[in-house]
Amino acid sequence: MEQSIICFGETLWDVLPSGKMPGGAPMNVAIHLTYHGYSPLVISRVGNDDLGRELLTFLEEKKVSTLYIQTGQTHLTGVVKANISNKNEVTYKIVEPVAWDYIQYDEEVARLVAHSDVFIYGSLAARNPTTQETLLKYLPFAKLRVFDVNLRPPYYNQERIGLLLQFADIVKMNHQELAEITEWFGLQEGGEQEQMQAVKEKFGLLLVIVTRGENGAAALTEEGYLEHPGFKVEVADTIGSGDAFLATFLSNYLQQQPIQETLKRASAVGAFVATRPGATPEYSTSDPESLLILNNAPKA
Repeated sequence: MEQSIICFGETLWDVLPSGKMPGGAPMNVAIHLTYHGYSPLVISRVGNDDLGRELLTFLEEKKVSTLYIQTGQTHLTGVVKANISNKNEVTYKIVEPVAWDYIQYDEEVARLVAHSDVFIYGSLAARNPTTQETLLKYLPFAKLRVFDVNLRPPYYNQERIGLLLQFADIVKMNHQELAEITEWFGLQEGGEQEQMQAVKEKFGLLLVIVTRGENGAAALTEEGYLEHPGFKVEVADTIGSGDAFLATFLSNYLQQQPIQETLKRASAVGAFVATRPGATPEYSTSDPESLLILNNAPKA
């Protein structure tokens, strides 16, 4: 029953005032997928340094395979300085160049991609030509391609995002990213639903997902448009909330659950993660809404 899933991109340390925490959207998504019973593979690169070894140990403890995470000799493990002074809008200073900017193409990995069911990738890892070239070589092999848009200035541009969108089958972005992307491509007419439809049609997508932070999320499928108002919670920080949302959404989507229920459960888990420090707090997925009840969080 279990589908094989690959997450491609950055693995790094988020440096917060309270200390460092493992991070990077692809790695976070992979960890959250393990909470849902999957065994995803991560394709990335760390440095031959203490931070890299510590990151690999952390992933192994989280039951995420590190077999295809390369170790580079030239560049250090990635570090991001996170500013959480605004808990709802975390900003990042992303150090470069680092190890994950230089993910090397591998024929064995290409075969793994071809035999996998889902390939998840983001936009940040494509900031460097080396990793971008590797990603572009893998994408044609993938069966179902999930593009997790992650616009971190100054590491993106219209041409690069447009190229990555052309490969995608499913796209997840937040409402601010939707506004920027639709403006680039002249698709900004109408409201959010109309803009999602325009993006879906332009890039031939199966599914477009837009998150709105505390205001929930929306999904546009072949069957139509659905949304959920979200859950009101006391936010610790929003690091990893979108990654938890995506992992939960994909888990339910792959099990062919109704989209409305899928949105609700993904919003619940994303909201729960926002109530805890860091990107990957552990939880049970048997009843995601109970996470919020246990946390004394009012539901929308």
